[in-house]
Amino acid sequence: MAAAFHHPQHVEHINFSDDFNICFIAAETDEAEQAATELRKMYGDHRARDSEVIVAVGGDGLMLESLHAAIEGSSRAKPVFGMNKGSVGFLLNHYAPENLRDRIRNATVIPMHPLKMRAIDKHGTCHQALAVNEVSLLRETRQTAKIAVTIDSINRLAELICDGIMVATPAGSTAYNLSVGGPILPLESRMLAMTPISAFRPRRWRGAILPARTKTSFQILESEKRPVSAVADYTEIRDVQSVEISEARDITLRLLFDPEHNLEERILKEQFSL
Repeated sequence: MAAAFHHPQHVEHINFSDDFNICFIAAETDEAEQAATELRKMYGDHRARDSEVIVAVGGDGLMLESLHAAIEGSSRAKPVFGMNKGSVGFLLNHYAPENLRDRIRNATVIPMHPLKMRAIDKHGTCHQALAVNEVSLLRETRQTAKIAVTIDSINRLAELICDGIMVATPAGSTAYNLSVGGPILPLESRMLAMTPISAFRPRRWRGAILPARTKTSFQILESEKRPVSAVADYTEIRDVQSVEISEARDITLRLLFDPEHNLEERILKEQFSL
């Protein structure tokens, strides 16, 4: 699932009111909707703007949508507590309807900043989007993409021939990034993973690990012949000419995890899974 992450020096909790309001969001599956109905009967249900916390019931896809929804209209978004009723549930806690308010009060907080993508398309239109997991550049046709890579205004690769390239956050490093051979990043690393997708030239280049503060720019070469899309999580911009990526330091997201089920431990375990 940033976005670079800040690793707190102490365990952070949120001081909720005695009978705080909860907004329940469910994935469009029978299992998730039935679970959300059960929770609403037990704890009530409120609109997001009238709630102190959002509880997302479903899988990692719903969690990603919930984080994006939490961003809208707020630089310090409402905290999100996920409950797994999906397939993987990497970003979620286990589902148990009992003592939910106590679990949320005792949950550890993982603060994070999303990535900001600024893309210029072939018509000169500027598009902006946020990514919690990753920003990906992907070829649109049978032709490989040709992309120039610039890091903090210094050209590092004059020509990368590939199917695509991505910049992933620590949480996102276990998703698409991992599936194409990218590194898993611990949350406290304050780093980003830049990972090529099926690189043809330079053949031996396997990517880079960058500080979270890095500003990355991609220029699409031969864009008419070799069109490229830019995707920030699930926002896709077609036929881009250039893409800039930086950390959105002005936006803070907060994920809530049961202390025994925290995201740092899961990312560490993932690095030793076979």
